[in-house]
Amino acid sequence: MKKDHSTFKYKASLRRSLLREIADPVVLEAFGGWGRLYRECYSDVARGVVIEKDPRRSAFLARQRPTWAVYETDCVQALADGLGSHLAVNLLDLDPWGEPWPALEAFFGSQREFPQRLGVAVTDGLRQKVRRFGAWDVGSLAAMVERYGNAAIHDHYLEICQELLGEIVQRAGYELTRWTGYYCGAGSMMTHYAAVCQR
Repeated sequence: MKKDHSTFKYKASLRRSLLREIADPVVLEAFGGWGRLYRECYSDVARGVVIEKDPRRSAFLARQRPTWAVYETDCVQALADGLGSHLAVNLLDLDPWGEPWPALEAFFGSQREFPQRLGVAVTDGLRQKVRRFGAWDVGSLAAMVERYGNAAIHDHYLEICQELLGEIVQRAGYELTRWTGYYCGAGSMMTHYAAVCQR
C-alpha cells in the first residue's frame, strides 16, 4: 500500500484537539515512526510510552524524548502483554499506516490500570485495502462483514469504525462519549478518528 503523507496536518490537528479533552495527558504512542507527531503534538507531555519496531527509529525516539519509556518491539504483542502499564496512560495514539484494529484489541484487552477518562486517536489506512480486496479478506472486520455485508464496508467505513471501536472499549468498561472522524488523503482512502472514552 502506498503511503500518503499529505494528511499529516489533519492528523496532528485531530490530536491537538483531543489533548484539550484530557487533563494531565500520559500518552502511549504505539507506532512512533520518526517522531513527527511527538514534535507537533506531544513535546510538552512529560510522561509517555512510545513503541517502534525499527531499530534506527527507536534509537532516534529515545534521543528525542528522554523522559518517555521507549520500546523497540512489535506493537500488537507488546500491548497485549501490558507494555506501558507502569504508567496510567490516558491517551492512546495509533498511527499504523494500515489497520489499527489488532492494536486496539490488544490494548483494551490487556491487564493495565485504565483511567476513568481515556482519549483515543487513530490514523486508519484500512479503507484502501477494503476497496481493493474486499472487507471479507480482513479478519478484524469479519463481524462487521457478517452484520452488514462485504459491499457496505467501504462506503460506510467511518460508521463501521465508530461502531467497532465502541464495542472494543465497552469490553474494557468504557462508553464513547465523544467521537469525531473523517476521510482524507488521496481518493479519501485514509480515515482519521478520535474518541473520548468514559467509565
